[in-house]
Amino acid sequence: MTVLLALSASLLWGLADFGGGALARRLPALAVVVASQVAAAAVLLAAVIATGGWAAASPVLWYAVAAGVIGPFAMLAFYRALALGPMGVVSPLTTVSVVVPVGVGLALGDRPGPGQVAGIAVAVAGVVLAAGPERGGPAAARSALLLTLGAAVGFGTVMALIAHASTGGGLLLALCVQRVCNVAVGGAALLTGPRGAGGSGTGRLLPGLRARLPALTAIGLADVAANALFAMASHRGSATVAAVLSSLYPVVTALMARGVFKERLRPVQVLGAGLAVAGTLLLAAA
Repeated sequence: MTVLLALSASLLWGLADFGGGALARRLPALAVVVASQVAAAAVLLAAVIATGGWAAASPVLWYAVAAGVIGPFAMLAFYRALALGPMGVVSPLTTVSVVVPVGVGLALGDRPGPGQVAGIAVAVAGVVLAAGPERGGPAAARSALLLTLGAAVGFGTVMALIAHASTGGGLLLALCVQRVCNVAVGGAALLTGPRGAGGSGTGRLLPGLRARLPALTAIGLADVAANALFAMASHRGSATVAAVLSSLYPVVTALMARGVFKERLRPVQVLGAGLAVAGTLLLAAA
């Protein structure tokens, strides 16, 4: 059951990433972030109310608030990178975000095992290989690379903050607080930002958002469902197995991009993306 749940989480995360990246090619990325997170926040809020999750409230929820402030900007960078660059490279490279919580653990006194050291080395090698062709390429390709690495740092920071916020067992409440803050921060940026981000042109965005509301809602719900499936997989069986299998979501995104957008990657990019995922799997299994 753990394997099935973790693989289902990976599938949903991969589909959500592909859908968000595809919509970011037609709508401002920040609008995609906010609209999809509204659905996620609504579902999580209903779940917290239904389960009495408020009982888990404690001061550590401030870490979830911080995650909610950082999250929209990480997702914005990720969706913009997916819109600018090849999804088959962008999605795998963001998996190196796991290096951030590992680094936090090391800073707090953890000692890396051989598997962690190997995982970090392999992941870094993957980033270098996958990014190599883009560093000297067009400006859009270089921007996609920088946005991808920025998103990875942001996602890793959010992972570390949510881990602290849920130390008392209130994962559902922590995720709810994070998503509500995502909507608040992202919505404020959308309303007050420049025209390209939504600002004074928000009125012109509404028809496009309405037309794609089902897809945006599906992205948010897929993200929430993936989180729930991953939590169930971790609790029902080996947390390590769940982490490793759920880390395969970039494969789904890359296959969807290949099938829908006919993306073709250079051999070195394929190798680099594969190494980035392999390094992530080593870190998760260590």
